[in-house]
Amino acid sequence: MPKRTLPANAVTDARDGEPLKTTAPAVVRAVHILDVIAAAAEPIALADLARQTSVPKSTLHGLCDTLVKLRLVKRHANGGMTMGSYVMGWANAFLSQTHITEEFRAVWETSSAFAQETVTLSVLDGTDVIYLACHNGNRPLGVTFRIGMRLPAPYTATGKAMLSTLPGSEAADLLAGVWPAPLTRASVGTYAALVDEMAQTRRDGYSIDNGQMREGMICFGAPVFDASGERAVAGLAVSFVTNDIDLATGQRIGHQIRDLADQLSVRLGASVRR
Repeated sequence: MPKRTLPANAVTDARDGEPLKTTAPAVVRAVHILDVIAAAAEPIALADLARQTSVPKSTLHGLCDTLVKLRLVKRHANGGMTMGSYVMGWANAFLSQTHITEEFRAVWETSSAFAQETVTLSVLDGTDVIYLACHNGNRPLGVTFRIGMRLPAPYTATGKAMLSTLPGSEAADLLAGVWPAPLTRASVGTYAALVDEMAQTRRDGYSIDNGQMREGMICFGAPVFDASGERAVAGLAVSFVTNDIDLATGQRIGHQIRDLADQLSVRLGASVRR
């Protein structure tokens, strides 16, 4: 799984992406610490956490002790830290309050498409996608999708699909900051190149991640809508090993994921789309 590197100002205002200004800096620091721990591929040491968060060690030690006592962080025997079990309660509460995951399961249970493949549902959160539901298939991809996993939107099939439904100026403003670090050699390198991919998505009705998230894997995605309008509220994607897919097969799969996304959209109150 590609490792995400969070910037020093990872905690931002959800409304505009600017660094968060608050009268409760300790809360912001705690969230930043949790972000860095969550992004780490293995238990992270206090010294590395201090370097990545720029929080003084004395302050960091106290915050981490509190997070451990609250079971938001788990401290291992070697001193390294990972996410604690308490966060699962928040994750489950979020999912139970998210209507779209229930509708996704209903569509999945009645569909015969992609029974053996890996299918994911995600939402757009700033310049990232967050995975809300994952059906990991029987065919090995070398990667396992997990609920709550976060990846840069420009490199994922669902991200491309959702971004393609935004007004051009809004998408440009969203990605006007630092371009996310590439996950593979194929990761789209510029916003101009992404514009071409989004145009293809709007033309064909589905997006393609051709090894941009993980080498050797190709994903096909489609936007999901509700009754509110033309802006996607989520994205669906299906993943395959690249060598198994030729042009004709890829087109068929693209239309199938588009159809599955349309079924979910209708359940969410969207009109039937052409």
